[in-house]
Amino acid sequence: MLVGAAARAQEPEEIDLFAKQRILPAIGPGLRAVRQGADGRLYVLASPSPGLVVVDTKGKQLLSISEDPTATGNAAASHSLISFGDDCDVDADRGANLIRVFSSNGNPLRSFPVKDPISVAVLPEEEVAVATLREPHLVIVYDKNGKEVREFGDPEPIAERADLNRFLNIGRLGTDRQGHLYYAFEYLPEPTVREYDRLGYAGQDIQYTALDAMPTAVGVRKEIERQEQKAKEPSFRRVLTALGVVQPTGEIWMALNNNLLHFDKAGNWRVTYKIYTPEGARLEANTILVQKGQLIIGSDPLGLYLFERPDKEKTK
Repeated sequence: MLVGAAARAQEPEEIDLFAKQRILPAIGPGLRAVRQGADGRLYVLASPSPGLVVVDTKGKQLLSISEDPTATGNAAASHSLISFGDDCDVDADRGANLIRVFSSNGNPLRSFPVKDPISVAVLPEEEVAVATLREPHLVIVYDKNGKEVREFGDPEPIAERADLNRFLNIGRLGTDRQGHLYYAFEYLPEPTVREYDRLGYAGQDIQYTALDAMPTAVGVRKEIERQEQKAKEPSFRRVLTALGVVQPTGEIWMALNNNLLHFDKAGNWRVTYKIYTPEGARLEANTILVQKGQLIIGSDPLGLYLFERPDKEKTK
């Protein structure tokens, strides 16, 4: 099922949204991801430095898992450090082609090899979903022992060159408390988030197709045609730059650089926000964490910013 903004008779309003404050000022360039544990702790990943940082609900740093400046990509390299983290839920270590799992106090528990991991998400029963750079399917799921148990998700046919088409289907993962998995296509001309259940059955596509999205979509398609004729590695700017999922409901927050879009749980586009720092500078989001009454939005290199959630229905 396709749910698109174009289906709405009247487009939602656009609102300027200013951050209340910057948080965790030590985090800036290289910011990759921010997640929240069930205990309220924040897990912040910035590569190449400082690595994975864990803070409590008051912002006090509890531990830091630093990156390994001498990592060689060998799976036998230090298991207590990260080579080049690209996403965290447990942790995706793209530099070493590993998924690393740590305890709550930062001790390494286990790791297992995955080629070119891009994004990770924890599923029920300690399963780990991984999005990769080049594998034929969009998602691979591993059990708690690192054994592959299933893969799913066919890439969208958007280019004729196989390597180019796979690149354009790179995506980020999110989950909700019901065990649904959300795949955010970062490079498709029309920003798209696809919902799956934990077994890999696809649900709705949430796609942004408003009039103001058309120039970007047209430009991306022209660039695809241009790169089809070349033998070089694909190179594109991200269209969908960040994904946030409301844990209890599965509502979606989608960032297109400085634009923050809110979709309800049925996939209807509700409102667009232009996001700014407290000083009024444009904030181009690359990570979103949705909390009760708040949003934490990250930008590389500006860092992490705290916003009041402007939607009336707060997370419970």
